[in-house]
Amino acid sequence: MGQIELKGIRKSFGGIDVIKGIDLQINEGELVIFVGPSGCGKSTLLRLISGLVEASDGQILIDGDDVTGKPPAERELSMVFQSYALYPHKSVRENMGFALTVAGMPKAEITQKVDEAAATLKLEDYLDRKPKALSGGQRQRVAIGRAIVREPRAFLFDEPLSNLDAALRVEMRLEIARLHQKLGATMVYVTHDQVEAMTLADKIVVLQAGQIEQIGTPLDLYRHPGNLFVAQFIGSPKMNVVDCTGTGTALTFGNGNTSDIARNAEGATKMGIRPEHMALCDANDTSDASKAILTGQIDVMEHLGSDSFAYVNVPDVGLFTVRIVGHSDAKEGDMVGLHFASGDVHLFDASEKTIPA
Repeated sequence: MGQIELKGIRKSFGGIDVIKGIDLQINEGELVIFVGPSGCGKSTLLRLISGLVEASDGQILIDGDDVTGKPPAERELSMVFQSYALYPHKSVRENMGFALTVAGMPKAEITQKVDEAAATLKLEDYLDRKPKALSGGQRQRVAIGRAIVREPRAFLFDEPLSNLDAALRVEMRLEIARLHQKLGATMVYVTHDQVEAMTLADKIVVLQAGQIEQIGTPLDLYRHPGNLFVAQFIGSPKMNVVDCTGTGTALTFGNGNTSDIARNAEGATKMGIRPEHMALCDANDTSDASKAILTGQIDVMEHLGSDSFAYVNVPDVGLFTVRIVGHSDAKEGDMVGLHFASGDVHLFDASEKTIPA
């Protein structure tokens, strides 16, 4: 139960194509996350699956059933929104069981289902409270509990953590991960936060301008981005990208420096390197293990305790973010070298496609 398939799905609003022909299969039990910048169509795609928005073309299949023309109530899906949308005058128990009450389910069965969902979400002590007596994280758990009691084919989450502060977001991320493990249910989740995507997803769908850029596991997308957009979108802080010219196995940068990276660089116009794959070194270091490939000056140092970040300006090349584990004695104004391994370099051609290693 819970396999979802999209075939050639399109959606237009007023003649403007928002979803431009998407084919996608979501397997039973997967937690699939849609990510992308604002306006890329991720929430629209979720609403197309739910039936809240009608497709302009294409098919939506759930467990092999064509539900394209069916209203939301007949798709057997549960949706959790950014807004909790709880009834303020009803208790937690009444909010969680409301849909079942409307459906005419016997009270004893409603009580059982609500109690089971409350135990799963650790809400047993709050069942008689009103929403105003709950924290933001507790309210979101009630909204999730309301979805669980319906025993849907799949759960749809539309940026459910956006209204929470940073600490609660981390807590609720763990709750959703545990919930997925316990229920084994299909979940489709929309977020603009790629950290949520990387930590929660079995599979990530990266969207841009109504089209799929790449689909893969979090680590697949991190290690093997298919193009420049995905490379810069996945990973935090984002990948450093600078202009270059690739010839044979050598890269030439805007300042004239050339580096042999011992792999195919032919046709490269941009080089990417992640902050965690770079290291500061002595600007005059010539040893193979740690020699400076580029040299620049530290503009800003950020000390976060567990990590430090150096922002190094290399004249005529660009600004690089370097992640340093733990504390660093480097300071603003220091001249430093930048070292990185050729195996960590990502190269892109003029069309911004990745050049295979």
